[in-house]
Amino acid sequence: MTNLSFLILIPLLTALAVLICKNSLQVKWTALSGSIIQLGAAFSLLISYLAERAIGNTTQMLFETRFNWFKALNIQYYVGVDGISIAMILLTAAVVIAGILVSWKIETLTKEFFFLLMLLSLGAYGFFISLDLFTLFFFLEVAVVPKYLLIAIWGSGKKEYSAMKLALMLMTGSALVLLGILLTYFNTDIGNGVHTFDLLKISHQQIPLATQMYIFPLLFVGFGIFTALFPFHTWVPDGHSSAPTAASMFLAGISMKLGGYGCLRVATYLMPEATKEYSWLIVLLSIIAIIYGAFATLMQKDLKYMNAYSSVSHCGFILLGIGMLNQTAINGAVIQMVSHGLMTALFFGAIGMIYERTHTREINQLGGVLKTIPFIGTVYIIAGLCSLGLPGFSGFVAEMTIFMGAWQKPELFYRVATVLACASIVVTAVYILRAAGKAVMGPIKNEKFLNLKDATWNEKFASALLIIAILAIGITPFLLLDLISPDTQIIIQNLSRGVINN
Repeated sequence: MTNLSFLILIPLLTALAVLICKNSLQVKWTALSGSIIQLGAAFSLLISYLAERAIGNTTQMLFETRFNWFKALNIQYYVGVDGISIAMILLTAAVVIAGILVSWKIETLTKEFFFLLMLLSLGAYGFFISLDLFTLFFFLEVAVVPKYLLIAIWGSGKKEYSAMKLALMLMTGSALVLLGILLTYFNTDIGNGVHTFDLLKISHQQIPLATQMYIFPLLFVGFGIFTALFPFHTWVPDGHSSAPTAASMFLAGISMKLGGYGCLRVATYLMPEATKEYSWLIVLLSIIAIIYGAFATLMQKDLKYMNAYSSVSHCGFILLGIGMLNQTAINGAVIQMVSHGLMTALFFGAIGMIYERTHTREINQLGGVLKTIPFIGTVYIIAGLCSLGLPGFSGFVAEMTIFMGAWQKPELFYRVATVLACASIVVTAVYILRAAGKAVMGPIKNEKFLNLKDATWNEKFASALLIIAILAIGITPFLLLDLISPDTQIIIQNLSRGVINN
């Protein structure tokens, strides 16, 4: 598949098809069919991409499509992909199909629920393939509104508060991104005073350092809010804990990666000199997020809150890798985006399955469920082992790559930051093993848990898909590394260019 517009068209048509379905069963099968087609299209795109690279096509972005959207402001529908984009598209396709499968029992406003899930996937695909900054922002916004509705309508607990908090925080991030994009646009000149939103053309512009110094924070913080940048992370625990299972999987597995991708593809790539100037601050904030997130997770008694705070810590590794500004660390950041997306989707899926059967997420109230629901208990343990970085899982590959890249920075500040990040693994191991030991293993604490039913066919399929992807990265990391390395090298080359001071 070489027409990237199909990645947008497939979820759009699926969403429209869902609206004309006559009953909930038709809705579910229509959504599932659409998600399977999305996964097939993603793999077809990967095969086409690898084939082009194999025959020597070294164009930075492949399968480009471009036409004027709003000529007066030089806004274009301009899409294309490289290895990093392909990795994000594959992640999105996997999480989408898993999220739909674990939502099979949704009976309240079923049509509307799956319609919103399709809109989320549409926004994510559009974001990852956009090469026009205005188009990219458009798809970022498409991916925000459904999150609010999914939590406010189908959520639990303080769902209205959590949905509003999430929406306000992410809208703030969007506003900062829009301001940064507009300032970038007005500081470009591609001839005769014409400005551009074209990402590739902007990357070759020599924007003065003084200008970059105030545009970069807007872009990085704006996108960073989406990926739990400290201290703007507070929407994450409330949003995840109140969201329905599929929405939690989408939020942590895909939506938080929009922020990491934006920080790398837009802020870092387009503002290289400012990135180098702010590198120390990025690293500092990421280390605070890693350590704070780890210790905050240690204090949690609710499985969903635990995984939400854990996501704050793990997303800190993404920003740490970006802040180190070398190819090894940035490779690790991209791998961490994919790994965390798969792992946290699996985690939230397992927690949702446990809650659906036990009606509790309190660690102290659970116990021994591995004996009565062995498949679900095993899935939870596998997600935990990936989270703590056990060799053979994607989490180990991602974190070790980041650590190796981080250690390449010889300055004392960066070495101390690397040591602190490594030390956080110990805390991660403590809270993961404690939660698994108390909630999943050990004696059965509640007699009501003796007759629980294990995973259904759809839950098994969703879990297996995510586990296979996690193991594939953990066992054969070179496949993902070979896919993304040429494109992270381009980012590094842009970071190495000279500084323009006027």
